[in-house]
Amino acid sequence: MSPTPDPRPEFLMCPADFFEIQYEINAWMEGNTGRSRQTRAREQWRALHEEIARRASVKLLRPVPNRPDLVFTANGGLVIGNKAVLGRFRHPERRPEEPLFKAWFEEHGYDVVVPPANVYFEGAGDAIADRAAPRIWLGYGQRSVLEAADWLAHEFPDLEVIPLRLVDPRFYHLDTCLLPLGNGVLMYYPAAFDDRSRRRIQEILPDTMRLEIDEHNALDFACNAVQIDTTLIMHRCSPELAGRLAAHGLTVVQKPLDQFLLAGGAARCLCLRLDEQPPRMRQAAAIDYARRVVTIEGHLFDTGILVRAMDLIAAGGGSFETLELRPGQRREDHSFVRLAVSAPTAAALEPILAQLLQLGARIEETTEKPARLMPAEFDGVAPDDFYCTTIHHTEVLVGGRWIPAERQRMDGVIVVERGDAPRAAVRLIRDLERGDQVVVGVDGLRIVARTKPAGERQTEEFAFMSSAVSSERRVELSVDAVAWEMGRIREHGGKIVLVAGPVVVHTGGIPALCELVRRGYVQALLSGNALAVHDIELAFYGTSLGVDAQSGFSVHGGHRHHLRAINTIRRWGSIAAAVERGALKSGLMYELVRNGIPFCLAGSIRDDGPLPETMMDLVAAQNEYQKLLAGAEMVVMLSSMLHSIGVGNMTPGGVRLVCVDINPAVATKLADRGSLESRPIITDVGLFLTLLVEKIKKLNE
Repeated sequence: MSPTPDPRPEFLMCPADFFEIQYEINAWMEGNTGRSRQTRAREQWRALHEEIARRASVKLLRPVPNRPDLVFTANGGLVIGNKAVLGRFRHPERRPEEPLFKAWFEEHGYDVVVPPANVYFEGAGDAIADRAAPRIWLGYGQRSVLEAADWLAHEFPDLEVIPLRLVDPRFYHLDTCLLPLGNGVLMYYPAAFDDRSRRRIQEILPDTMRLEIDEHNALDFACNAVQIDTTLIMHRCSPELAGRLAAHGLTVVQKPLDQFLLAGGAARCLCLRLDEQPPRMRQAAAIDYARRVVTIEGHLFDTGILVRAMDLIAAGGGSFETLELRPGQRREDHSFVRLAVSAPTAAALEPILAQLLQLGARIEETTEKPARLMPAEFDGVAPDDFYCTTIHHTEVLVGGRWIPAERQRMDGVIVVERGDAPRAAVRLIRDLERGDQVVVGVDGLRIVARTKPAGERQTEEFAFMSSAVSSERRVELSVDAVAWEMGRIREHGGKIVLVAGPVVVHTGGIPALCELVRRGYVQALLSGNALAVHDIELAFYGTSLGVDAQSGFSVHGGHRHHLRAINTIRRWGSIAAAVERGALKSGLMYELVRNGIPFCLAGSIRDDGPLPETMMDLVAAQNEYQKLLAGAEMVVMLSSMLHSIGVGNMTPGGVRLVCVDINPAVATKLADRGSLESRPIITDVGLFLTLLVEKIKKLNE
């Protein structure tokens, strides 16, 4: 009689006999070389092995001297059914492990698939099969590359591959920050991913099926857990998270693995599941993976264009492969490069290509594609996929001819007038008329970018918020006093007016400001176009000036988010209409409209758009400011020199002025107007608002 197959789950583990930290290849290892305690590590591994072996079948890979990370078997490959997809490591320190895993898989009868030479793929550390749905979640950007998504999709045509870009170096493998729980619920740490990836998860799973964890639990590697039936074995998690997991029918078993955390691994890293069987689709899954070839020619090295192009591709969540590189033989010679540029979707690839065009890249086609044109549906509203212009000379392919765009400028759109002699011109969105033919996408565009000497070039797309400033003086006492005074004014129905600049958004102060509005501590807001635009940008895209609010990383193509926000509001006709129709669902402007709080947005010569409510007649705006200031007992000025000084000149004596700014010059100018009621607080406005709301909550309690 043949032995009865073991019905329990199967795992591959490798004893920690030779585990130690011999090198640094991730953020956790930095500074920990030689710090691991081998005896303690072996004890922790044995305890984990015993816990898993009570519930599952465990096969062992023989440990090998000088292969300290062989213990992390999850990276050795991805096993689905009888197919073992071998891992290909990015770092040379781990590449000697590859033949060891390959030999084990072959010895045990698996069909071994080896990745292409140019595809880094770190096994089940980055590719996680979802047992509740026909899909594979794939992490890329730190270790595995995006091309692995397309390759896996062809290896498993009846499974959908979902690429997710990892942006936090602490979470360098997907299994450190995401775990499908088997019942359809996905546990993950949102800030480990870029904005597009977070939105993709939200598109796939409703709120009830997403279990988001905080940074504390993420850094304890709560997602790096081994699930066996309804048991979740992990290093550690908070009681609160354990309770949330219990509500999903899961029991948490905690096993200390701190020695392995020093190397950036925990329970799931130490185990490779050998019996993954996700449900399969009846037909091949659709692949949205996109790839285009571009060429760049010029002084690629001494001007840094090539490095910048590669950085732009990575920042946009894409990947590239160098197909051809011909460096110039002399300094004055041009160099040439052909790059195959990839992105998770065609929609994600297009903004990457737009950025490359601005560097002078050309999209390689067998036949040149003409520019795509779409009509403006309304006056002052562009089609959603409009091309956002730069300062560089731009040509448009229309009717088989390249024609220059007239009146070139930044942050505009290109309008084409057809005819015997077609013309193209750059216009601002607000100047569009219904029916104007607007260039959309990146086809049929050619940009001539001026190259700069290496010493003059900018190393980043923008320099917004590039320097950190912190006050050396404690602000808690000032916050306490302001909170107490605001409470007194609110109790007797007095009026508090806020004057705020866009820095409130950039420093993360919007949630606190919204709380003040909801609690009745704001009776009017005075500001400009920028605050509202960036608040709405944050609500729509999760960014402020193109910087992701959760991760702090720049979003590729995010520089046009503020224009897209303006465009959307203009489409609805007003901020209020966008709120009432459910298009705008959060943020400061949303709370003001929902709570009936009046506001005035005074325009300026630098405003983009502007928003429909922005008053471009400055005399009328000043009158509206004056009207809203009437009867105010306190004016709180938040990081806006222009509006704060303007309001200061309108405010009568006896009104308490609180000026919060990181720049002492603003407070000095206000004090110079002679008001004894001006109280300067020199600090970060985001910190101030957070502390203020915390104090108000305590006072209310």
